[in-house]
Amino acid sequence: MNRSAAAFLVASFLVCACTKGGGNIATDRLSIALPINPTQLNGILAQNSSENFVDGLIYSLLVTIDENGNQVPDLAEAVPTQRNGGISKNGLTVTYHLRKNVKWHDGVPFTSKDVQFTWAAIMNPQNNVISRHGFDQVASVQTPDDFTVVFHMKRAFPPMTNIVFGEGDTVLRILPQHLLAKYSSLNQIPFNSAPVGTGPYKFARWERGAQIVLAANEEYFKGAPAIKQLNLKIVLDTNTTQSQLRSHESQLGIEITAPTYAQLANASGLTRQLVPSPAYESVLLNTARPPLDDVRVRRAIGLAIDRRSLIETDTHGIGTLAVADLSPFYRSAFDPGLKPLPYDPTQARQLLEAAGWKPGADGIRVKNGQRLSLQFVYGQGSDSGRNASVEIQQMLKPVGIDMQFKSYDYATLFATAQAGGILQGGKFDMSFYAWIAGA
Repeated sequence: MNRSAAAFLVASFLVCACTKGGGNIATDRLSIALPINPTQLNGILAQNSSENFVDGLIYSLLVTIDENGNQVPDLAEAVPTQRNGGISKNGLTVTYHLRKNVKWHDGVPFTSKDVQFTWAAIMNPQNNVISRHGFDQVASVQTPDDFTVVFHMKRAFPPMTNIVFGEGDTVLRILPQHLLAKYSSLNQIPFNSAPVGTGPYKFARWERGAQIVLAANEEYFKGAPAIKQLNLKIVLDTNTTQSQLRSHESQLGIEITAPTYAQLANASGLTRQLVPSPAYESVLLNTARPPLDDVRVRRAIGLAIDRRSLIETDTHGIGTLAVADLSPFYRSAFDPGLKPLPYDPTQARQLLEAAGWKPGADGIRVKNGQRLSLQFVYGQGSDSGRNASVEIQQMLKPVGIDMQFKSYDYATLFATAQAGGILQGGKFDMSFYAWIAGA
């Protein structure tokens, strides 16, 4: 199931917290608490936000964004536009001129061949890439010289510079051809556990289940980072995250849960930051599986869920009731005129009756001898998923829907369909799902 299957969105803001520092914390090292345990660090195979976060420190893109959301060049010398000649008048040719002072972490120069190779790797069906959106609109990639890349498009694709090796949607980063061209598939290779990039930090070591250590890239093309070492600590339990932030064992927490954010309000030496984000939390409905292939059942579920109550209870009022999978972060695309689906259990019951689902002896609806029972899945360690599953179960029961829930580790939940993933493989009825775009 891709994100377009998202149905009932409950929040459109992301929270994070960080410490000011304190005690004897070294200023040249930073410990960051990651909420999800990465399984690999290949720049095109990220399956979740933690892998994407780490990849962003190791690898680079052609185009990135500044603190105001404006596109700025990264490995490219400039963002291509029609005005500067980077985009042809018909939109079918997009040309990037690359920086000439970039090296991979092993000292080999970065060239246009790396960009061409990575696009081909993304389009290779043998590689478990979570999405090829945008990249599949490219017909071919040419490299007239080491510092020029020309994308020939199948059609004019307006978000090209934002999505293809940019910070939009699913972020896929540029890989080293000289190390990876020998492989027919990149899914299971040593590189994925010891990556080489062009970004501000070099991979140092990986203590599985404990932490990933990165060292500053002193030859980074934008200048050597001031923080010389990053200790990316795997902290899956929210209580442990809170404890480590209070003690400053971790100095930065990302994707902090709303309960933790609220509980850390008066913590000593801690600064909380709540920022708008291109993100949402939602309930996915698997429309390919009966009875959710019936729009009346899906709409009944939406009407039976009191999403405002979920927001107040689970986000402590921090979240915003969403009306689409675009949050207000997207100023140019967000439609403030959209209205959310109302909370209306009476109408939900009417729709289920019309769909042929009649109340059974225990109140759960039955049709053709089949109980209306659904499985709800969420990620292990997710406070929001765990709390929402219990509350939604209680909301659906009065209209005659039974809901059982099960948690999975994030590696299994987000794995590709080929790798047996729960979401990508459609092995669920309903799912608690969060989406964080690259920006």
